[in-house]
Amino acid sequence: MSSPIRVLIVDDDALVRTGLSMILAEPGDIVVAGEVADGAEVVPAVNEHRPDVVLMDIRMPLLDGLAATELLRARRDPPEIIILTTFDTDEHILRAMHAGAGGFLLKHTPPPQIIEAIRRVAAGEPMLSPAVMRRMMTLVGATGTDPRRDRARAALGRLSDGERAVADLVGQGLTNSEIGRELSLSTATVKAYVSRLLTKLELNNRVQVALLVHDAGPPAAR
Repeated sequence: MSSPIRVLIVDDDALVRTGLSMILAEPGDIVVAGEVADGAEVVPAVNEHRPDVVLMDIRMPLLDGLAATELLRARRDPPEIIILTTFDTDEHILRAMHAGAGGFLLKHTPPPQIIEAIRRVAAGEPMLSPAVMRRMMTLVGATGTDPRRDRARAALGRLSDGERAVADLVGQGLTNSEIGRELSLSTATVKAYVSRLLTKLELNNRVQVALLVHDAGPPAAR
């Protein structure tokens, strides 16, 4: 039997922390390893509790969740991070993704989707609400300057044909199993491809691969 997924809840609202703890007590394969009320407490809490996933609020009094995410993702062996917030502004979405968050969910997300997000992110797959995924695609298309597009295309140009095919499907938000079905590959082979992608592109996670793919534009234009 595999070990339960350890989760650290970071939110300055005690009621939200209590509600999330109650939601996460149900599945059985997830445990709340700890709770803190501010981003300034995150690093010591991660050192103490060693969570697999951090559920991170954005707006907190001393250190916001985006800055805390950047601190954690700079660590040698960082936990996965899901931004969970009532705020879904363009700036928040892009900064969270570039910082290396593996998921971005709104607080009104139904509990089963929050649980599924934790499972997927713990397994190394990104989890964005459909609304956030649509917003991401629009944002990247609207803000992608030529230099950023050129850098993205140059980075993708270092990939093999197989790696590029996997990257394009990651950019569409497909899971490893869905990519495997699309390309007639085993899930283990897809995982190996994704691992090579992250190494070659010097990225933290699949969300950043998706951003790079969208920065580069449609495959026909590359």
